[in-house]
Amino acid sequence: MSHSTENATAQQPGRGRMVNLDPSGQVTLPPPDRSRRQYLNYAFFKVDREFRRLPPEERACMKEEFASTIERWAESEEDLIIRTYSLVGLRADADFMLWRISHDLATFQRMQAALNATKLAGYLTQPYNFISLQRRSQYVNRIEGSGEGVELLPGQGKYLFVYPFVKTRAWYDLSPHARQGMMDEHIYASSPFKGVRLNTSYSYGIDDQEFVVAFDSDYPQEFVDLVERLRFTEASQYTLRDTPMFTCRRVPIREVMEHIG
Repeated sequence: MSHSTENATAQQPGRGRMVNLDPSGQVTLPPPDRSRRQYLNYAFFKVDREFRRLPPEERACMKEEFASTIERWAESEEDLIIRTYSLVGLRADADFMLWRISHDLATFQRMQAALNATKLAGYLTQPYNFISLQRRSQYVNRIEGSGEGVELLPGQGKYLFVYPFVKTRAWYDLSPHARQGMMDEHIYASSPFKGVRLNTSYSYGIDDQEFVVAFDSDYPQEFVDLVERLRFTEASQYTLRDTPMFTCRRVPIREVMEHIG
């Protein structure tokens, strides 16, 4: 074996894909994790315009049934957190969104089955439905005072900005140190925007996207400035897809029902 080949072989572990390097330069892989963590479901609904042609009394009964079903699930002893949002007037292809969080994916199915049994469900479609998993980011642990929790209590702001996110394959060809450096810049660029709270959840293998990103805020104008700032970071060059983007206004479910007509 030539000297150059020996050097290439010696350096190979430092450039391996999908591995993390500790300071000693050794290759380490995270162990399998079966810990109890929260799943997130962002369920977007669109109301058929035929619904608005129904008699007012019939529409009122349907909306009451649907809202009552959601309220019963929100108040039940099920392992479930629900936040409701209106997109009426903010998005053409979705009218409202349910943000559901549970430690069990089957909880989402049981609740959706209950909603599907309502009369309003006959006039609803789901143009988008995202599933993801909450976990601590591998990139924020090095930054003092930063980090995302592994338990999430969502919906503190008036608005939620949601989008699915996919990185390019080239991102995963980078060394862990190169990725960390770019994310350090990304975190630093975000730090002045105190009125925007970020939650990144992970969809590897359980949905089409790799992440679902949700920004919780009272200030849409601050969020616009934040996104513009992040466009200038190096990590943004490795974004393959970050659309569709949803602006969701948090309102009680009965107000959502008034918005749909």
